[in-house]
Amino acid sequence: AGLEYVCFTNSGAEATELGLKLGRLNGKRKLIAMTGGFHGKTMGALSVVEQPHYRDPFEPLLPNVRFVRFGDLQALEQALSDTGRDTSVIVEPIQGEGGVIIPPRGYLADVARLCRQHQAFLILDEIQTGLGRLGVWWGADAEQVSPDVLLVGKGLSGGVVPVAAVVATAEAYNGLNQDPVLHSSTFAGNPLAMAAARATIGAIEREGLIARAHELGRRILCAVRELLNKNCPTLVTDVRGAGLLIGIEFTADHIAGDFMLRLLKRRVIVCHSLNAHRVMRLTPPAIMTDSECQWLFDATAEAAKELHTAWS
Repeated sequence: AGLEYVCFTNSGAEATELGLKLGRLNGKRKLIAMTGGFHGKTMGALSVVEQPHYRDPFEPLLPNVRFVRFGDLQALEQALSDTGRDTSVIVEPIQGEGGVIIPPRGYLADVARLCRQHQAFLILDEIQTGLGRLGVWWGADAEQVSPDVLLVGKGLSGGVVPVAAVVATAEAYNGLNQDPVLHSSTFAGNPLAMAAARATIGAIEREGLIARAHELGRRILCAVRELLNKNCPTLVTDVRGAGLLIGIEFTADHIAGDFMLRLLKRRVIVCHSLNAHRVMRLTPPAIMTDSECQWLFDATAEAAKELHTAWS
């Protein structure tokens, strides 16, 4: 509710760039981002990613960026008190590349409250968590949060063509309405991408994929947790997730990498986490069949047994 304007981009990182620029157009010269967060690797987006491995080769990046611990409201409130109303805050509902880090219940609503209290500009990065990935349309829905700017990407075209979007309130978007040439991109909003985006959103609605992601995610999370606890309990510290974003945290980076390779050899495509190498992510599609789920479970059990033999 309240997000009335859309500007299409070609990628999530480009969406982040425009989100930060909208903050600047609204007079916000300072930035607060979260430790463990990930928003892309272009120069502006990288400025709000704390990970030194990605930042250091490209310093100096944007100035006036402060990082606070994800999930720590007291730290955010202190940072906002220090920076004043001249601030944009960028945050994910759940940190994907951070290792599927789920904040305390009510955290996002409190972030929004603090932003309103301090007149800060809230940029909500749902590039990875949006469009049903968490079993709801948006991660913000669970706490009824409506930001100044919403970043959308990844699944927006159903994986067909590059497309992402920045969705904003009228007030947040006013600077671009006044002068549209302040931001442009050759292929943004191209007809093929728009057809794919429209078809994807329609398919999500028609096929009930939001509810499917919720139900399937619970099933996969419970099954994978049980299989790992049974077959390699000493090598896994946590299995957590929401919807179809599931993180498996191992005791060491190399063990996570070994498990990934064993699953890939069994033709199960998985993800590592850019900011948390001990965490392997499962991001299965909502259209998985029962036989495909069983394939995943069998592969998980076999790989876990091999892992136990190799490292225990």
